[in-house]
Amino acid sequence: MGSRPPGLLFLTSLLHIWHCAGGQGSYTIDTVLLTIEPRNTVQSGTAVRLRCQVSVSHSNIPNLIHSFQLTRDDVPIYTKNATEDTVEYAINPARAADSGNYECRVSVKNKAKASNSQKLDVKGLQTPTLHLTTLTPYENEEFKATCSAPEEKGPLIFQFYLRFRTGSPKVIKQLSQGGNSSTATLRLSHIGNCILYCDYEIRLVSGNQKSNSSKEAELIVKALHITPVINILPSNNLSEGDIIEVVCRVVTPPSNTEVFLTKDKVILKQVRAAALSHKFTVREDDSGELVCKAEWGSVQKETSQRITVRSLFSKPQLTVEPTDVVEGDHFKLTCSVTIHDSNEIEKKTMQYSIFKDNTEVANTTTYFTVAQLSASGNYTCNATSHSLTRTIVKESQKYVVKVKVPVSEPVLSVVGGTLFLGKPFLLSCYSQRGTLPINYTLYQPRIPNDVKVVSKPGEKAIFNLTSITQISDIKNILCHATNSRLKPPMAGTGEQLLKWSNIIEPVSKPHLTTEPRMEDISEGYNMTLVCSVQSGSFPINFTWYSTRKGFLDYKISWKLKESHSISNVKGDHAGGYYCQCTNPANKTKRSAIIIIGVKMAGWKKGLIAVFCLLFLMAIVLFLFYKKRLPKLKTRRTGTLSVKAASTKVGRLSLIQAEVNEAANATPGMMGKSIWSEHVSGSESDDNCSTNTPEKREPQYSEVQLRQADPSRGVQEVADAASVEYAELNHDTNHQSDPSDHGYHSDPSNHGYHIANDDQPNDNSVSINCADDRE
Repeated sequence: MGSRPPGLLFLTSLLHIWHCAGGQGSYTIDTVLLTIEPRNTVQSGTAVRLRCQVSVSHSNIPNLIHSFQLTRDDVPIYTKNATEDTVEYAINPARAADSGNYECRVSVKNKAKASNSQKLDVKGLQTPTLHLTTLTPYENEEFKATCSAPEEKGPLIFQFYLRFRTGSPKVIKQLSQGGNSSTATLRLSHIGNCILYCDYEIRLVSGNQKSNSSKEAELIVKALHITPVINILPSNNLSEGDIIEVVCRVVTPPSNTEVFLTKDKVILKQVRAAALSHKFTVREDDSGELVCKAEWGSVQKETSQRITVRSLFSKPQLTVEPTDVVEGDHFKLTCSVTIHDSNEIEKKTMQYSIFKDNTEVANTTTYFTVAQLSASGNYTCNATSHSLTRTIVKESQKYVVKVKVPVSEPVLSVVGGTLFLGKPFLLSCYSQRGTLPINYTLYQPRIPNDVKVVSKPGEKAIFNLTSITQISDIKNILCHATNSRLKPPMAGTGEQLLKWSNIIEPVSKPHLTTEPRMEDISEGYNMTLVCSVQSGSFPINFTWYSTRKGFLDYKISWKLKESHSISNVKGDHAGGYYCQCTNPANKTKRSAIIIIGVKMAGWKKGLIAVFCLLFLMAIVLFLFYKKRLPKLKTRRTGTLSVKAASTKVGRLSLIQAEVNEAANATPGMMGKSIWSEHVSGSESDDNCSTNTPEKREPQYSEVQLRQADPSRGVQEVADAASVEYAELNHDTNHQSDPSDHGYHSDPSNHGYHIANDDQPNDNSVSINCADDRE
């Protein structure tokens, strides 16, 4: 019973390990406390201890790790990981450099907390000490001075002071080093007694602190008598070719003294002794200062004298004619001098030599040759004068002769190979042969000249041209290439551009015409729209448009003119048309719009003319018959007479049935008299009635009816009868004005009314004929 199964023990151990690892524990950092012992302000050299203590609450987490970090002025100075809740950091002894604001930061796993900041102020600095390598230096002799504060911590700034017995001190050296000591190299030029001392400063975040001064050191600066004496024999005024001797001497020098003879910073001679002597033959350019210098250690003293050398003849001068040497031309080199003292030098005794690349090519004053490429090189000449006492040789300045290869004819080309008229482009001008540099000048009409200088092999002159609008302007372009002022320039012309470049000329504004002419276009015929341009590079794209229908046709052509045909023109083809042209220049040009009117076809015109003619004839016939019809009807119908009636009221009625009978009479019948009398009173008739205000005597009229035409209707017969009757009534009423008689027709009743208005109150007669169909 006291033992457990092995498996259960294994599981328990794993659970304990996982729990100890903190997989389930929780924690919180309560406080972090930083203290400074014995106190926050101490004297320099005091032992100081910083204590950082943390308080953590957790749920039974064993061996909890605390990460401590101490910082001074936010700079870490100490770190430690511990299971304890307290760490200490000792500063022993504390110095001024340890002053600052301290802070303790504790991290537990992924949580951290910092303490309040504590300030430590260390008062006082150590007094520095001064050490010198010598107390009796010579004037300007270098020696070492070391100022140190071994107990202090850097960074320290050391300063060295010099003070004489009378006067205030001055800083002669200041050094900033990270250590607690500094060594300076000093050199004193004042001869006599002086005092040296030093101090230092420390820079803290809270401010700078300065130390006390070191003990003073008294020095005695001794004079060093090494100033040399210089002698020039035979004289300071000399002629070129003279031999002189220069002597430099130092009186009672210390050991290891060096003596130098220099001219223009060039050492002529040097010895480690008390004196030196130097002989040499003077030349024209030896005029100047001779310096004698004595050196001991870092101390130097010098003396100088000036010599003047008189020139007997000038330095030879080498000239070349012509100055520009071109391949294949002759050129001449001449060596000449100017004699300054004819008593010393005779011109006829002068000897000359001409050298090319240090090889003599002539021993005369003049050298002629033909310019070849191999003639290029560095040329000099020598002039030699011999006398009993001296020999003088002078050399001229080096003259570089470069035989120029003449330029070849420049070639003009368009950069990129294609020139678009009307657009800016780059023009290249290049000569395959010719010595560099080559000057290229571009000439254009109405534009200032442009110059390019080419100095690199293979480089071309590139000119930026704004634009050229016409091919003829290209022919006027000219490029000159030259590398010599003595040779005429070589010219390249615009003809080369026309020959070797791809020139794209934009199309001109197109012109649209028609075939046949616009005024001759009729229905049923064919019409051709011809689009043409005056100029432009091929291929040219032609496009035709209608303002009503839009796009019509598109053609690519190698000609300046193309056409689009429209078959069987109709009326709806009338309207505006235009064309557009473009080519590889990518500039589209559009023609003006032309308005086309389509004429009617000839047969339609003839048909309309015939119709109009027939219509006019019909109108004429209609008007003619309308005017003559009443007379024709009078001839065809019988004479209708109405005799005078009495003033009494009467009633005359033309019976419709009788009229119908007359209309339907036998064709052979020539006429018939119809009489009808109705006396007014109580009698009435269904077809005709006459109303009078007073009873009057009846009047009778005889109506003659001609044979009726069967093809004529009743209406026509009635019309004729009424017309005849009206005329008759007019004649029988004393030839009265027709305006006094009324003739009224009522088509709706097919009746006719004839009224006599001579006496409207007493003698009105009315004949009313009503249609039997009512």
